[in-house]
Amino acid sequence: MKITRKNIYFHELIGLKIIVLDYPDPSLVGLSGRIIDETRKTLLIETSKKRIIRLLKQKGVFEITLPTGEKVIIRGSQILARPEDRLKNMIK
Repeated sequence: MKITRKNIYFHELIGLKIIVLDYPDPSLVGLSGRIIDETRKTLLIETSKKRIIRLLKQKGVFEITLPTGEKVIIRGSQILARPEDRLKNMIK
């Protein structure tokens, strides 16, 4: 299934580009990179300088670029679960 603005909450985010728009630590605002891992509560991001950063989902607001190039703004609290659990919740 193709990732779209409407169904992104039910897809795995690994491999997508991300920019941090809002985060409690101001030094991380504006951070950009690629999502290399996702857990229930965190995103692991690899920056262009090959730096690895782990961010709490619940604390941030992120801009995620879909494979089509479309940009979607997501509150971390909306994706606060493992991808497979987000899908289970949708079915219920």
